[in-house]
Amino acid sequence: MTQANGKILGVLGGMGPAAAAEFLRLLAVKAPAQTDQEHPRVIMYGDTQLPDRSAGMLGIGPSPEPQLKADMERLIDWGADVVCAPCNSAHYFINHFRKELAVPLVHIIEETVRAAQTLSPAGAWLLGTQGTMQSGMYQQEAQRIGYPLREVPPAVAAQSEASLRAIKAGDMTAAAAAMTALAETLWALEDVPLLLACTELPLAYDAAGLPPERGVSSLAALADACLRVLYE
Repeated sequence: MTQANGKILGVLGGMGPAAAAEFLRLLAVKAPAQTDQEHPRVIMYGDTQLPDRSAGMLGIGPSPEPQLKADMERLIDWGADVVCAPCNSAHYFINHFRKELAVPLVHIIEETVRAAQTLSPAGAWLLGTQGTMQSGMYQQEAQRIGYPLREVPPAVAAQSEASLRAIKAGDMTAAAAAMTALAETLWALEDVPLLLACTELPLAYDAAGLPPERGVSSLAALADACLRVLYE
């Protein structure tokens, strides 16, 4: 019997809804549990009304920071002992108030870079939203631990945006087609895994039927890290 340690995980979702749902599924299937009672307790707040994170980062839309902080504090008020957000770009704003939170945050960017380093010490292609890419969050974390990330050509970055926007619109066929095209382009340049630094992109990657061992899912990396905290 593997029993969770009793900590309650607070999940801030809605960015986007499909990614948050997939994160909860991964928590369930990856947990070392045999019965309902052996799974950890989870509170999820899906705030779909948060302003667009990428637009806020680029200065072309309102900042979601005040609402993100209020939502995190709401989860803590509801009883969360540890919190997370299955959205990469949200961490640009979360980083500003992370130290003010009353409980620990499992940080998706830190955990995904570590997962990439474990899978492919030689490096990985970095794919994400325009805001995440321009923010330098992944590049800075990779540099901090000495991990070599490859930045994609502009045309491939546009395909990445098309893929994640298709997921948000519920068009899995278009998302898979865009992901397949960009993967083939990048692997022809250098055969290293794709680091999927937007939580919609792992859904597109899976829909495309691409090899699991050639992709690093930020959703899976976050789920694994949360489970380590919940079962330690």
